[in-house]
Amino acid sequence: MAQLNHLDYYRLPWNLTDNSISWLEPTSKCNLYCEGCYRFNEKDGHKSLEQVKEELDIFVKLRKADGVSIAGGDPLTHPDVIEIVKEVTKRRMKPILNTNGLALTKELLVELKKAGVFGFTFHVDSKQGRPEWKNKNEVELNELRLHYAKMLAEAGNISCAFNSTVYEDTMKYIPSLVKWAQEHIDLVHVMVFILYRAVNNEKVDFFLGPKKIDMSELVYNEDPPTRTDIKTQEIVELIRTENPEFDPCAYLNGSEQPDSFKWLLTGRLGTKKKLYGYMGKKGIETVQMFNHLIYGKYLAYAKPKDTRKGKLMLLMGAFDKKLRKTFFKFYKNPLNIFKRLHYQSVMIIQPVDFLEDGSQNMCDGCPDITVWNGKLVWSCRMEEQLNFGHNLKTYPKEFTN
Repeated sequence: MAQLNHLDYYRLPWNLTDNSISWLEPTSKCNLYCEGCYRFNEKDGHKSLEQVKEELDIFVKLRKADGVSIAGGDPLTHPDVIEIVKEVTKRRMKPILNTNGLALTKELLVELKKAGVFGFTFHVDSKQGRPEWKNKNEVELNELRLHYAKMLAEAGNISCAFNSTVYEDTMKYIPSLVKWAQEHIDLVHVMVFILYRAVNNEKVDFFLGPKKIDMSELVYNEDPPTRTDIKTQEIVELIRTENPEFDPCAYLNGSEQPDSFKWLLTGRLGTKKKLYGYMGKKGIETVQMFNHLIYGKYLAYAKPKDTRKGKLMLLMGAFDKKLRKTFFKFYKNPLNIFKRLHYQSVMIIQPVDFLEDGSQNMCDGCPDITVWNGKLVWSCRMEEQLNFGHNLKTYPKEFTN
């Protein structure tokens, strides 16, 4: 497993009240079943537009954010999705639709763009049971990813991101997906890999106060048929088998383990044919601090027209070693002055880990915080809030038996 020292990277400054993103769930209804989903699919799961407005106002009151991930469920199933996008825009935040894309049409995309949509994060992986895509592996699904990327490119200046849940049997495809993203760096701005997690009943018991809780009713409970402890470092090591220079620049640590990588960001610069280098910790710190200084918010998503300005980013090579190296590599060929240099992000997310002492290593400064009963809570554990009113505590089985 790759040995990464967290102190070699920039610790992203995001926290509970001042972050890059907030997570809005206007619906729990979805038109697909994804194996790794942590939300129960409810047929009548739509919130009213008034409820959505109230939650947005709570975000405005309690938390700064550059963007709002409009998620679910699948937000495109909500009858008021266009109005929801407008409401986010009114509050001077960037609406990012987190969707499987199944309900997206060119006509709907036009209306969403008029409403102010800033970007899409498409969830595409092989564990979704997609109609017409069953039994396709992650590489074969690149055809579908490219379809959505081209849709957004044709609409113009809409950020395009893809995420996929990473399982033990799909890990092997990650290097190929990273390579595919680079080959479409002009269309794909962000790639996200979310490591599969589920309740592991073999190690811990769950409690609400003194009461032991049966977790069998929750959607993210299972006797795991696959690993639920894949680490970020393993994914980096895998990527480096085909791309040895792959080099992250920033991270979020765990709430219990400061040297764990819960969100690991890599920024890279290149063309469709070649990667020239990477963003370093000083460069990404400058981007975050400058955005906060000018706009009062930490940057979440950049406009596609800005990610095409990689040559401007190279100017930060004056104080960023990695960008300086990229500068000389790119301009080694003087004709590259006529080429466009693109920036692309690769993010690896390692959700909750249950540690040996029963503590829960969550994401410290998690961007995916949502609203429940007027409070800010972790979106990945909403089922606990809905079923029990609180996040549950965990203890090792030997402590409780």
